[in-house]
Amino acid sequence: MTTAAPSVRAKQRPADRIFATSTVVAGSLILAALAAVAVFLIAQSIPALLVDPAELKGSPSSFWAYVAPLAFGTVWAAFLALLMALPVSLGIALFISHYAPRRVAQGLGYVIDLLAAVPSVVFGLWGIKVLAPAVTPLYTWLTENLGWIPLFTPPVSGTGRTILTVAIVLAVMIIPIITALCREIFLQTPVLHQEAALALGATRWEMIQMAVIPFGRPGIISAAMLGLGRALGETMVVAMVLSPAALITFVLTGSQNPSTIAGNIALNFPEAHGVGVNALIATGLILFLITLVINSIARIVINRRKAFSGAN
Repeated sequence: MTTAAPSVRAKQRPADRIFATSTVVAGSLILAALAAVAVFLIAQSIPALLVDPAELKGSPSSFWAYVAPLAFGTVWAAFLALLMALPVSLGIALFISHYAPRRVAQGLGYVIDLLAAVPSVVFGLWGIKVLAPAVTPLYTWLTENLGWIPLFTPPVSGTGRTILTVAIVLAVMIIPIITALCREIFLQTPVLHQEAALALGATRWEMIQMAVIPFGRPGIISAAMLGLGRALGETMVVAMVLSPAALITFVLTGSQNPSTIAGNIALNFPEAHGVGVNALIATGLILFLITLVINSIARIVINRRKAFSGAN
């Protein structure tokens, strides 16, 4: 009768134990901080959920009537920004990684990285002083010629400070983030996959379609979600450029625009008192939940994509 040999456990070095412990502690701190933020937001939001709506700013019928236009404006502005930024970011990243000469690629990469470090208040000033006056004639043309489309319903804003202007500024802000991540992802594409596609007679663009983009699709989704998170939480640009109103509208060129949660908090928190502070914190909880849901959906999509790629 044979007996199983006792398993020999490899001796762990002190450095390995220290590193493993530090990673566990770091991960635990992140979870603890996230839980602490959630507990704070929930505890401070309860008074606003129970109070008489007449005590809230604008005397809405309920707290949800107060927060609904802000949540809509937050998602609408971030969606428009991502819709404009993602194609441009992918194009720049592919140009840097697969088309541009080395020196041009390095210089353009440095510019992209520097652009990501520009403070949001600078983008806000640029949006007010440069972009808004420049796009006003375009908005007038869109309203006069495409006014039958609900997005460009008259009357047009005379200042150019609209939700579309905010979305353009937000797009410019998140382009460097998405571009930098996508560039690094595309550069990690296995060379053998690219050479195999070229050896089969594919052009460079066909090789990118067959090898580079499928390989980097999970990373592209992650980069897009990071950019979307930046757009969802942006405060200064919205507060500086937009003249907000408490309404829900899809019109892009009008003078009445929905505000965002972050912009509303920045504009009203200094003068808020009593339950008004709790109401603003409660809107922050809604923004926290919106961001959490969007990132969770993105993570599910990425995991399913990885599982599908692994099965194939």
